[in-house]
Amino acid sequence: MGRSRRTIPEELLLLALDPTTGTTAQPQSLDLGLAGAQLVELALAGRIAPDGDRIAVVLPRPTGDPTLDSALELLRRRGSPVRAVHWIGGPRLGLRQTYLTHLERCGMVHAVEGQMCGVLPTTRYQATDTAISREIRARLDSAIRTGVPPDPRTAALAALAHAVGLGKHLYPGNEGRSSRSRLRDLIRHDPMGGLVAHAVMDVQNGVAAQPRRAPAGGRQAGTRAAAEPAAGVPAQPSRRGGMARVGAR
Repeated sequence: MGRSRRTIPEELLLLALDPTTGTTAQPQSLDLGLAGAQLVELALAGRIAPDGDRIAVVLPRPTGDPTLDSALELLRRRGSPVRAVHWIGGPRLGLRQTYLTHLERCGMVHAVEGQMCGVLPTTRYQATDTAISREIRARLDSAIRTGVPPDPRTAALAALAHAVGLGKHLYPGNEGRSSRSRLRDLIRHDPMGGLVAHAVMDVQNGVAAQPRRAPAGGRQAGTRAAAEPAAGVPAQPSRRGGMARVGAR
């Protein structure tokens, strides 16, 4: 996979990053959304495909993106299709921080060191090129405003943004109500994005244990699978050598 194009997890994180505070909106659900965004990106790369409400590896060849390839390898090791809700809802440490660190390494954000209560070290992140964030936002705005079916990447990004609750961050207040509604409606334009977005919402609503009805012609979900391992790489250590640090919240 060429690195000239941003991945959906990267774009979702940039959308969630508040340019004023340097924190990320919806941090808990965003972690689920990033795991789901990895699935969508792998599907667009032809590595996985939906099988009813499950995800099957169809081409285990690496993409060239280390974080995506880590997720792909974990899926491959399963040996059989896994339910999207179990994958997204599985324990994963440091996925958001992994992507923040990656964006910093790529020069798209820079870290701002600080302290909480004058003691606890914190790190906030500011976009170094706001034009990138504006371009991502403009794609969503255009799809909402024109009603023209968006390309699969934008449709999937919109579905995930809605699923993790970024609608109120992107289109706040009563004046943004219609835009939030149209953002939700974009979920229907990409089947994989829709599947993953529904899985993210199911995990948040605590209904991951109940199989979603398979579409006509698709496979029926089997017995409940065990929760999946982390869909990324291990948590990033602190620059100052501590076991943990407060990242963007």
